[in-house]
Amino acid sequence: MAYVFVYGTLKRGQPNHKVLLDSAHGAAEFRGRGRTAEPYPLVIAGEHNIPRLLHLPGRGLRVAGEIYRVDEQMLRFLDDFEDCPRMYQRTALQVEVLEWGDEGSPRESMRCFVYSTATHPPEWVQLPYHDTYDSEGPHGLRYNPRENR
Repeated sequence: MAYVFVYGTLKRGQPNHKVLLDSAHGAAEFRGRGRTAEPYPLVIAGEHNIPRLLHLPGRGLRVAGEIYRVDEQMLRFLDDFEDCPRMYQRTALQVEVLEWGDEGSPRESMRCFVYSTATHPPEWVQLPYHDTYDSEGPHGLRYNPRENR
């Protein structure tokens, strides 16, 4: 089992959350809410308005998201879903736990895998930084779902 921190379209109520619920992909269990221990630039970029966490620790904002415990099958599925390592890379980072699920003791912080963008056009660093993402948020940049591309 591994822990994954999701900050974009995989969160509850977002367009791609359904893939975490599909047992054909493996198991994923919501464990709590958290935020990155370090600041990172979370931008909405590209022609499909995709949320991207730029792998530039120390820049940007502390980003809020959700923590999931996943099995190896789901982790492999997410690697494929996130086009890892071409579009995103999977790295471990420290996440501050804001709210823990029903079972077990809450932790102050924990290491989680996250999908971030290491290579990107230089102009993405100049885009507005967000501390949270909602596909229908006030940013006005509508996410274009995969099925519409």
